[in-house]
Amino acid sequence: MQGPANDQRRVLLLAGTGDGPRLVKELSRRHWRVSVSVVTATAAKAYAGLPVERISIGALQGIGGIKAALHQNGPFRWVVDATHPFAARISHDLVRACADLGQPLLRFERRLEPLGAASLLADADALAAQPLQGQRLLLAIGGRHLPALTAAVRRAGAIPYGRALPSPDGVRAALRAGLPPDHLAVVRPLQGEVPGAIERSLCRRWGIGVVLCRQSGGVTEQLWHQLTTDLGLRLLLLRRPSPPDGMDCVEDVSSLMDRLERD
Repeated sequence: MQGPANDQRRVLLLAGTGDGPRLVKELSRRHWRVSVSVVTATAAKAYAGLPVERISIGALQGIGGIKAALHQNGPFRWVVDATHPFAARISHDLVRACADLGQPLLRFERRLEPLGAASLLADADALAAQPLQGQRLLLAIGGRHLPALTAAVRRAGAIPYGRALPSPDGVRAALRAGLPPDHLAVVRPLQGEVPGAIERSLCRRWGIGVVLCRQSGGVTEQLWHQLTTDLGLRLLLLRRPSPPDGMDCVEDVSSLMDRLERD
């Protein structure tokens, strides 16, 4: 896929609902033709009305699936990985697939937020080792990790509370975690007229003393820094995985656009 075949202004963007739509707008403004790959149909709705050539829905199945998608929908001048910082598997697979095909790849990595008063934890074992006896802890994390982290909260002696997305998969994950019905809210995070209003109300209603979220960067982490400061709560952050070795990364939109134009 090297040479003139991919030397054109086409980009394949792998993203979700956080960074993807604004990246599409900026790429289009600079006359790039953008195709988007998202995991779910719900995520695809965030791109409605945006100038995309094509939107593909569904998880790319490993290195082979990525190569197949590039062959079917390419050629592309660039592949831009703007997936969630904790979706480490897809980033590693992209590095290998793109290297095999000679496909230029760039990672849009959200800039890390200042820790402030938050504590950074490496993993679930580090969470379980925290002195949390008797404290009420809100798990402000994705449903896939809810069972393991709920168990770690209980090992630390804390009382877990959580949220589930209003979808079958979201509710199933919460049920696997064993959260009692009155310790669980089925909500879509950051929804409503005032971002964070639901989260603020949940913390007050449940008497939460500690919040656990992921060091993901972006608006979600910023929200929890602000809410925990406002409410006088303790914030614990799960450390973000490092990008794959050798992956070319940028941390802001301006740097991304400059990099795409330069090479």
